[in-house]
Amino acid sequence: MGIALLAGQVPAVGSARAERAPPRPTMWYWHNWTDHDGISHMTKCPVRDFDLKTMSAPAGPQWQDRLKSGHAQVIFTVQPAHWNGVWHPDPTVQWIIPLRGTWYVTAMDGHKVVMGPGEVSLGEDQLSRKDAQGRVGHDAGNVGDGPVELMVIQTDEVPTVDRPCRFG
Repeated sequence: MGIALLAGQVPAVGSARAERAPPRPTMWYWHNWTDHDGISHMTKCPVRDFDLKTMSAPAGPQWQDRLKSGHAQVIFTVQPAHWNGVWHPDPTVQWIIPLRGTWYVTAMDGHKVVMGPGEVSLGEDQLSRKDAQGRVGHDAGNVGDGPVELMVIQTDEVPTVDRPCRFG
C-alpha cells in the first residue's frame, strides 16, 4: 500500500503499515571564504536543511534545500589541459561544480582541495587582501593531462568575512 503525497507534505505516521519519510540527507560543499585579516580558507560545509516536496506537480517529492533565491548567471567553462589560474579572487560569489576532469583550489592559508565531478565549491574570497608573498584570493588549476569542464553559477550575493559555511 503506497501513500499519496501532496506538494510539500511528508508521509504521516498513523497505522502500523504507514510509510515513514526517509531521514533528511546531508550534502557537502567546499567554501573558499575570507577571514577578517583578508586571508582565504577552504572549509568543508554541510547542507542539511532539506524539505521533502515536489518541485513541479505531479512529479514525486524530493529533498530540497533552497539556500537563497535571487539573480544568478550560469556559465559553462572548459579549461584547457594544464590550465592554471594563478592567484586571484573569485569575480563574484559563485558556486563551481566540476562536470568532467579534476581541478584544485589552494587558499592563502595553504589548504589545497582537489575536486572531481559532482563536488561543489563556493567561491567567496573577493575580500581577501595581498599577503606578504603577494598572494590574493586562491590559486586554482587542473590536475592531469586533460581539460576540465565546470559549471559556474554566479550569484548576486554580497561577499562576507568570517562566515565559513554560511549556506547550509
